[in-house]
Amino acid sequence: MAITPFLWFDTEAEEAAKLYTTVFDDARITDVTHYGEAGPRPAGMVLTVAFEIDGQPFVALNGGPEYRFTEAISFQIPCRTQEEVDRYWSALSEGGEEGPCGWLKDRFGLSWQVVPTVLPELLSQPDREKANRVMAAMMQMKKLDIAALTAAADAA
Repeated sequence: MAITPFLWFDTEAEEAAKLYTTVFDDARITDVTHYGEAGPRPAGMVLTVAFEIDGQPFVALNGGPEYRFTEAISFQIPCRTQEEVDRYWSALSEGGEEGPCGWLKDRFGLSWQVVPTVLPELLSQPDREKANRVMAAMMQMKKLDIAALTAAADAA
């Protein structure tokens, strides 16, 4: 059994799925359905867009303006390099909103965490002073900077 995140948009489901499937390397749209004559939205309008990112299925729905995304749900992107952090940050924040500590909202209001894979290691190390310096450095950042986080850990 696979759990599929179901994302509610007003009218941007197809536009969002196209963005997400271009941002991530192993991603594709797998199906598009349309509203029929029974409504409740205009016949022919995109109803759902099924897509996959790295084998994880998603469905985007054009459900109407009733619901909006909040930061209570976000998707975390683990990044091995600063180049990956920069690429995802740039692509997903364009037209959206940069937040603190590696969080951003894309132009559709969906929240993402662009996180270097080294960050959990730096924060969970046994030397609590180093971990605290990393946390303090991270709290001052929007897009996370691997070199600055590592330098904070190594500072004396």
